[in-house]
Amino acid sequence: MDVSFNHFLQEMAGNPILLITVVLTLGVIFVNGWTDAPNAIATCVTTRCMGVRSAILMSAAFNFLGVFIMTQINSSVATTISNMVDFGGNTHQALIALCAALFSIVVYSTGASFLGIPTSESHSLIAGLSGAAIAIQDGIGGINLGEWVKVLYGLVLSLVLGFVTGWVVCKLVTIVCRRMDRRKTNPFFKAAQIFGAAAMSFMHGAQDGQKFIGVLFLGLAFATGQDGAGGVAIPVWLMLLCSIVMALGTSVGGEKIIKSVGMDMVKLEKYQGFSADLAASFCLLYSSLFGIPVSTTHTKTTAIMGVGAVKRLSAINFGVVKDMVLTWIFTFPGCGLISFIMAKLFMAIF
Repeated sequence: MDVSFNHFLQEMAGNPILLITVVLTLGVIFVNGWTDAPNAIATCVTTRCMGVRSAILMSAAFNFLGVFIMTQINSSVATTISNMVDFGGNTHQALIALCAALFSIVVYSTGASFLGIPTSESHSLIAGLSGAAIAIQDGIGGINLGEWVKVLYGLVLSLVLGFVTGWVVCKLVTIVCRRMDRRKTNPFFKAAQIFGAAAMSFMHGAQDGQKFIGVLFLGLAFATGQDGAGGVAIPVWLMLLCSIVMALGTSVGGEKIIKSVGMDMVKLEKYQGFSADLAASFCLLYSSLFGIPVSTTHTKTTAIMGVGAVKRLSAINFGVVKDMVLTWIFTFPGCGLISFIMAKLFMAIF
């Protein structure tokens, strides 16, 4: 498959459905940068280590670097996403179904973001692709269970490992610094938390950027009459395109989500914010290297919960946690159903 930039432009010019798919994919990447990336800087902002605008601009820059650098090191997350579903042999219908999946993600994620509740674009993407595949195949035959197992691993990993690592890191920091004067350690943890927020932003780009690169690859494969994009190297221009759009989305903001994650769930001090960022970054790095798609939202929020649990479980606002969990639970059936309906509708129209 020719993945040169010139060929890509030619395909879009001659195939309106591919053009719509690309626009929708870039829209989802933008929404991801807008609604999901603020999780990376929430603790840094709410502990007053950085101002909102400065943190957002820093996050945008490191999201860009995360997509660009990690995709060149290990692109297995993108491969997992592109191989997760089978849209069948009719590549025209497959491209239409892919449009429906992307449309459902934009609708679902934008609606949740206006309520100030962090969404998981990772799970929205997985649910959207699965719903469209079920619609086009008229059954679960379109689901690649071998790749879906990695998704289930990622769900458990982001929940359990995020919480446990957050607790362990914060506990170690507490033990090491127990005899130190907090007024003297605060300047260090302020700088360390800025580093941690940058690392979180980098790993967010590394994880989520690869997922949407996988979707763009699928769209290009369908447009050229191929039923998959396996074995094709990801071109640099595609990495740049995805990372720039995600960075632009991040620069728009996300103040409601910063407040929900960084203030409403747990009241954090600087050393706790640093512990949460470091723990979440480690979990995302581990998952990316092993090609496991995980939710950056899940990972960051459970790391914050683990940090809060070091003092006492009552430090966690479980009302906010419940709202987030309900959102995550509804993502699979909600986004999947929207995608299923839109796929059937789009195929009937086009």
